Amino acid sequence: MEKLWLVVPCYNEEEVLPETSKRLYKLMADMIVNKKIAPESKIAFVNDGSKDKTWELIEKYHDSIDMFVGINLSRNKGHQNALIAGLTVAKEYADMTITLDADLQDDIEKIPEMVDKYYEGNDIVYGVRNNRDTDTGFKRGTAQGFYKFMRALGVDIVDNHADYRLMSKRAVEALLEYSEVNVFLRGIVPQIGFKSAIVVYKRAERMAGESKYPLKKMIAFAFDGITSFSVKPLRVSLVMGIISFIVAIAFLVYCVIRFACGQTVSGWASLSVSIWALGGLQLLMIGIVGEYIGKIYLETKRRPKFFIDKVLYKEV
Repeated sequence: MEKLWLVVPCYNEEEVLPETSKRLYKLMADMIVNKKIAPESKIAFVNDGSKDKTWELIEKYHDSIDMFVGINLSRNKGHQNALIAGLTVAKEYADMTITLDADLQDDIEKIPEMVDKYYEGNDIVYGVRNNRDTDTGFKRGTAQGFYKFMRALGVDIVDNHADYRLMSKRAVEALLEYSEVNVFLRGIVPQIGFKSAIVVYKRAERMAGESKYPLKKMIAFAFDGITSFSVKPLRVSLVMGIISFIVAIAFLVYCVIRFACGQTVSGWASLSVSIWALGGLQLLMIGIVGEYIGKIYLETKRRPKFFIDKVLYKEV
């Protein structure tokens, strides 16, 4: 039997933690009784700078049950960095680690199946949604479009997979070798290249509280993923610039021919549209280039992604 750690990032999750902790503890206890995992297995809650009573609840669970581990970050650093922080602690103790969200929209009943896949020799097991019936039409369409767009850019990504996954100890160690500041785990993990498998599940509705990924954050997260794994947007800007230059030359030739034929260029509308269109295109391309330059700026600073303020851990 090997040790399993569940890494659960938490940001303002006081409404869901009582039910989440109860259900996860029961699941882990059953797996221990069935000799699927070692008794030293843990449930690690990572407090990502919550402003409510999340950390107080984590301390309470840790004090009452040894299985619970608390990891408190010094401040809010975002979901991806909270996952990395939890994995950094877990790799010192766990043989395998499963990351999942605190709202339990991911089906925890699939965890034993993930563990079985691990024992079959897989270092990474992806939890993949079988449908998006619980999403709005807008979210479903944009999510599917995002995965298609990422693949079109040449990014190796697993469709309908978020951050519900199992990783072996050596897979976690390999993941932590990636030191970039702009973290997009859905793109990084497939690059590790170890043997992997998929477990399909149905995603449930959130138990309580509010989603931590509103539209603004989803757009920013998607853009991070695109710019972190592909330079094709820069190449597109180059191609569009060349096309715009060719169109401008063609328009100039057209104007010269009309003038030579004694015909003046009719109106200012076409000229105004051209100026605004080219100006907008230039600003768009400058923005794309600026985004990449901004990422280079952040990466060259080599600032730490997070600081762990406190770890609550008890040996069994």
